[in-house]
Amino acid sequence: MSGYGVEGGYVFAPYLHNESSSKLKESLEDSVYIDDMYFVTATFSEDGNAYFPSHTNTYLLARFRDQQTILKEVDRYKQEKPTFVFSRHEEFFERFNDQKLNLVSVYYLDYGHSESDLSDLAMIVGKRTRVRRAEYGGLQMSSTETPKFTFPYFDNLVVFEVSSDNTHQSDNKYCEKTRKEVARKGIRLTNLLNLSVIEKIK
Repeated sequence: MSGYGVEGGYVFAPYLHNESSSKLKESLEDSVYIDDMYFVTATFSEDGNAYFPSHTNTYLLARFRDQQTILKEVDRYKQEKPTFVFSRHEEFFERFNDQKLNLVSVYYLDYGHSESDLSDLAMIVGKRTRVRRAEYGGLQMSSTETPKFTFPYFDNLVVFEVSSDNTHQSDNKYCEKTRKEVARKGIRLTNLLNLSVIEKIK
């Protein structure tokens, strides 16, 4: 991957009716480093709820190309509920299709991983045609509150972008089947949260 790829990632920020939230939305909309931006609803898994009890339902999801710039913007408009910044270490694959982004599913690897684990994971997910992009990376959080627990897997995240015209529920099930296929290889992925796309903003 090029340096361009490594700098990329996603930001998902709580969308609340307050000044910080509105200003961050404006800043991301105006940024040349943001490729796509969406309103999404977040569904945290039981594991996700345990680590991130302070969250909301509606988020802004934006795909960025410059981590440092976006982290500065996120820190400028901190909110009580955390904003999550996923920075890509490696892109497993990206395939282009005509269908809209429907779901972003975020997982963590439960234990240390080897290069062969990651290549096995990429091979399995690469066969899942609804997954248009799969990436591996790390998580940073920005919030005015200090979290009670430290999330122990912050450097072991896997993100799937799912594009389809199906229901969110159908794509959630599709991701769960994908997770089980990966598990059969002895690679334990745990779902952290799913972001269902409501509408595209940018």
